[in-house]
Amino acid sequence: MKAFVTGASGFIGSNLVHELVAQGHRVKALLRPGSDRRGLAGVEFQTVTGDVLDRKLLEREMEGCDWCFHVAASYHLWLRDYKTMYEINVEGTRNVLEAAGKVGCQRIVYTSTVGCIGLPKTVEGKLVPSTEADAISDTQLSNHYKRSKWQAECLAMKLVKDGLPIVVVNPTAPIGPRDVKPTPTGQVIVDFLNRKLPAYLDTGLNWVHVRDVAVGHIRAAEKGDIGERYILGNREGNWTLKDTLAALQEITGIPAPKTKIPYWVALAAAHIGEGGAYFTGRPPRAPLAGVRMAKYKMWFDPTKAIRWLKLPQTPPKEALADAVAWFRANGYVK
Repeated sequence: MKAFVTGASGFIGSNLVHELVAQGHRVKALLRPGSDRRGLAGVEFQTVTGDVLDRKLLEREMEGCDWCFHVAASYHLWLRDYKTMYEINVEGTRNVLEAAGKVGCQRIVYTSTVGCIGLPKTVEGKLVPSTEADAISDTQLSNHYKRSKWQAECLAMKLVKDGLPIVVVNPTAPIGPRDVKPTPTGQVIVDFLNRKLPAYLDTGLNWVHVRDVAVGHIRAAEKGDIGERYILGNREGNWTLKDTLAALQEITGIPAPKTKIPYWVALAAAHIGEGGAYFTGRPPRAPLAGVRMAKYKMWFDPTKAIRWLKLPQTPPKEALADAVAWFRANGYVK
């Protein structure tokens, strides 16, 4: 198949390009001018220079492609002005999906986020991981990134009703190689390796190997049902941050922090940090949006993707070890 990929220089996007090529597919990747292409080193693909706001370019360059993977997004937990985020995440999504439909792509895979799925509920004192069926409430759309992605996912579902062959995937917290930026989750590992994590919050994530997420995208194009969404996560990946740091200690030999920060302390510090950020223009170390999300354990159940997409299930500890090895090999550890 010939695949068109947006967001190809990003964490998920670069791993998707590598996986597509490894499986024998041809790739045409959309890259903005000046994109950091380190994650794409060693893989052959056709480059298209531009962005998701250029509708005519998208239609022209997607011509002849069988699949479209729309992975590009503006992922920031703090910005001075969020207008550009909505332009990229909502209007950019409209451009990509409609262009792919117009040129006749057989499958269009839209990369959403588990931030668009309702939070886990406590049943009889036990936290039950969320599934694709759990609707998100307005109050849970607690920051601009989640709101913009939710608007984009709603748009994708509307376009399905208009006849476009769209499948939605919702990755959890990917980790592994090629996290060039790094992502906020990758930054936790980098900070741990550099001994910059003196304490931790009582929070939780669903860890998944980024390679499994890449494979999940391809399986969504091959096997996914139009109009459905699939959580790309790991059945054994629902870990507290304390569990995660303990695993990193086992992998690296670096002592895990023992001090737990009360949520109200982290929230107060985030308010102060954001106040300073408006004057300096530099993102705060702990954005308010991130701290608010950390109030909840973001645990999810990927059974649907495992059953229908045959989503691989690399052990989370192996995913953490691969991330550690890549960060060490690429100069992130000072």
